[in-house]
Amino acid sequence: MTTLRFSVDNMSCAGCAGRAERALAASPGVSEASVNIANHMAQVTGTASPETLRAALKTAGYPAREATHRLSIEGMTCASCTGRVERALEAMPGVLSANVNLATQTASVRVLDGAVTIDALAQTVTDAGYPAKAVDNDTQSEPPSEIEPLRRDTIIAAALTLPVFLTEMGGHLYPPLHHVIMGSIGMQTFWVLQFLLITLVLAWPGRRFFRIGLPLLAKGSPDMNSLVALGTLAAWSYSTIATFAPALLPDGTRAVYFEAAGVIVTLILAGRWMEARAKGRTGAAIRHLIGLRPDTVLLSRDGVFTEVPLSEISVGDEIKVLPGGRIAVDGVVIEGDSYVDESMITGEPVPVAKTTDDSVTGGTINGRKALIYRATAVGANTVLARIIDMVQTAQGAKLPIQALADKVVRIFVPVVLGIAAITVAIWLAFGPQPSLGYAMVAGVAVLIIACPCAMGLATPTSIMVGTGRAAELGVLFRKGDALQRLDSAKVVAFDKTGTLTEGRPTLADQYTAPGCDSAEMLRLAAAVEQGSDHPIARAILSAAPTDLPDVTDSETIPGSGLIASVSGQTVHVGSEQHLLDHGVNTAPLKDSIARFAEQGQSLVCLARDGQALAVFAVADQIKPSARPAIDALHAAGLKVAMISGDNAAAANAIARQLGIDHVTAGVRPDGKVDAIKALRDQFGTVAFVGDGINDAPALAEADIGLAIGTGTDVAIEAADIVLSSGRVSGVVNAVDVSKHTMRNIRQNLFWAFAYNTALIPVAAGLLYPAFGILLSPMLGAGAMALSSVFVLTNALRLRKIAPVQEDISTPRYTEAPA
Repeated sequence: MTTLRFSVDNMSCAGCAGRAERALAASPGVSEASVNIANHMAQVTGTASPETLRAALKTAGYPAREATHRLSIEGMTCASCTGRVERALEAMPGVLSANVNLATQTASVRVLDGAVTIDALAQTVTDAGYPAKAVDNDTQSEPPSEIEPLRRDTIIAAALTLPVFLTEMGGHLYPPLHHVIMGSIGMQTFWVLQFLLITLVLAWPGRRFFRIGLPLLAKGSPDMNSLVALGTLAAWSYSTIATFAPALLPDGTRAVYFEAAGVIVTLILAGRWMEARAKGRTGAAIRHLIGLRPDTVLLSRDGVFTEVPLSEISVGDEIKVLPGGRIAVDGVVIEGDSYVDESMITGEPVPVAKTTDDSVTGGTINGRKALIYRATAVGANTVLARIIDMVQTAQGAKLPIQALADKVVRIFVPVVLGIAAITVAIWLAFGPQPSLGYAMVAGVAVLIIACPCAMGLATPTSIMVGTGRAAELGVLFRKGDALQRLDSAKVVAFDKTGTLTEGRPTLADQYTAPGCDSAEMLRLAAAVEQGSDHPIARAILSAAPTDLPDVTDSETIPGSGLIASVSGQTVHVGSEQHLLDHGVNTAPLKDSIARFAEQGQSLVCLARDGQALAVFAVADQIKPSARPAIDALHAAGLKVAMISGDNAAAANAIARQLGIDHVTAGVRPDGKVDAIKALRDQFGTVAFVGDGINDAPALAEADIGLAIGTGTDVAIEAADIVLSSGRVSGVVNAVDVSKHTMRNIRQNLFWAFAYNTALIPVAAGLLYPAFGILLSPMLGAGAMALSSVFVLTNALRLRKIAPVQEDISTPRYTEAPA
């Protein structure tokens, strides 16, 4: 029985609190429940899980508030460590889920808000054997670097072990050296010197294995450190007995393995040092993003700009950015004009012109002129902070593909201990003499070579590097599991307006009757349309010159067109039917009307004094990057669909130009969800790309939702992936990063599993009866360290993913030459 207190949303009166309270009380396992409207807190006593309580409140319409806490954790070395920490956290009352990342040494814990404090979470992890501390969500959750301590310990262990290794192994390889040692100091003294040096190795640089591994072994939850501690302790203990109490050993079994214990510690420390260096490179993308924020800004105080720390900025403050300086926070320009390099946020290489009332984004670089802007968002609310949070969240995610590895790792270490014990027993029973020596060597080799480090690193390192590289390409994975789901997509569906097209109608074509001046006809139509707010009218106005003739007696016919008097002449502008309704013969325009209509364009006809003189075709222009992107998706083996609210003729015309496979036209906003379901039934896993508020339900319904970053916040919040560049080409890059990353993860997992599956039997002595080969524990330690380094090195290859398709567009602005 536990008592939980947590926050509840959407309550506005006592009736709401009563309904929420009854919903909680009716949940299985709840013995008592109360909800306080004054502080919006619920208190529940019983055995019900947090998930059960959350589901009950969600059904009742009063969702429980959730919070995500981040922890920085020390001492985790393998997948069994992360599993142990996750289980400790998830066992806490109020915790909904916990994701622990071995590569970043962090945990992301989702809780019922108010039910458990971050300090309590940190203490629970610390009590489990892994020192942890809370991390502010507004800052980078980067653990303290272990590179320097590991480097120091590796050098110390190597310096102490090298004399033992050279003399002991050198004596075997070069017998005269052995004779010299025996003749000068004698075997007993030689062994005592080895004992002193290797004991120092285990007690100093190697103490980390015993400090962590032995307590966990005593608790019945051994990890990789436990395996190393047991293996080295076995070799050291056997050798110590052989040195100081040989009578305790059977005849013929007196031998020392001090060099094995020392070399094992040295090699594993060296492997961890290389791991730490490689893991440091996996977080380069996050560190780069954080580095985009300047430490200080020029803040206006009483009209004077003073340099202050970034933390002192508030919304509404006026800030000055000098030429070449970084813009500190999001804002709106209030004075000056310049070009701003936004490539680090959007991926767009061309600087963007900024002047009064234009928005600027924190982290971007100002051009050659100073700007003064007013802060509109600071701290965690800035675009850059949200991007960093998205990348951190994605990097800390656990993909479905990792589930198998987690299940194996959970039982792996206990199974290895069992295999080692069986190995020792078999060697003692059936091995050649001295069987105790052979048993000890084989048992230690099994313990050392079976470390599941590579399994634990296989997935998170690839996720970190892949999502980091994606962010550099303008692709932000808001949800880490979207990385895997996108790899399995069968069809990519696009919203049309604002996604494949520019989202605003423009004049696409024009036909003018023989004998008429086309420019004059356009001026005439624009003059009549200038009083209209219709998008088609604005398209004609934007294409016409500014010196328009005067218009009098203008009349609007709703849904049809306009009639106006221009320079004493009666002008009709509107649909073909509008002209016909007023007795105008449209036969001279028939061919052009049919041709434009077949292309799905909107038509505006013009007649003057009863004669049909011109027809204008208005259309939403296709984005330049759309066709190459769709071709690239086809090349990747994907089907491409388009969902549009336009009529079938307009939608099919766009589809023909772009080479789209499937078109769903005439869809209302609430019908896009049904269109997604139909595509899923026909093709399989669906990725949907949209940008508007009306796309949010479809983005949520799709297996993978991709939001154009220039779209609305509602669409972005509903999406799994955000394309910050606002370009269709971002979809291609997202798919490519997903495929590269998933292939990399599969390679890592195969290596990790294959390595352990193949080498544990070899370490146990499987090859000895046929070939006389028995794997040395030292070679096992080297192979184990190299397996983890291989996995990390393979993951780091993802940093070199090149964009499949660069943004194809007409530059909006160009930087003036110096």
